[in-house]
Amino acid sequence: MTRLLIAALALVGLAACQPREPAASTTSVETDGTRSVITATAAWCRPTPNGAQAGACYLTLKASAGDRLTGVATPVSTATQIHEMAMVAGVMHMGEMAGGLPLPAGETVTLAPGGVHLMLVGLTAPLVAGQTVPLTLGFEKAPAMTVQAEVRLPEPAATDKP
Repeated sequence: MTRLLIAALALVGLAACQPREPAASTTSVETDGTRSVITATAAWCRPTPNGAQAGACYLTLKASAGDRLTGVATPVSTATQIHEMAMVAGVMHMGEMAGGLPLPAGETVTLAPGGVHLMLVGLTAPLVAGQTVPLTLGFEKAPAMTVQAEVRLPEPAATDKP
């Protein structure tokens, strides 16, 4: 009986140590009799050093019908932009996607380091690991939605060595 209790407690302890997947946020709109649902998952921001004026956040979006991410707002910065990184003539460039980010129907769109991301400009304080940052996402068709982004370091890639 004691061994069974110890084994059960060990399993509970291991489960508590597993990283939690943040809850999904959804928003929806109905136009012309068609309902479009946008789901946002895995929102996170990279920690910044003291004095940094900008930070980056990432998430995954999926729209059941075509839409567009047109902007983002947060109380932790004075401005925000949707940015993309691209190689141009062998040089990496980063810039604002002035027209927003297309969300094709049924496709998963992942904002990630080294690619499309949300840029927080004019930070009012450093982004510190363990905090959460509210991000209000604006869309062309669907109503705005607010997600909570965890401030943390990126997950190591499967090919990274310890």
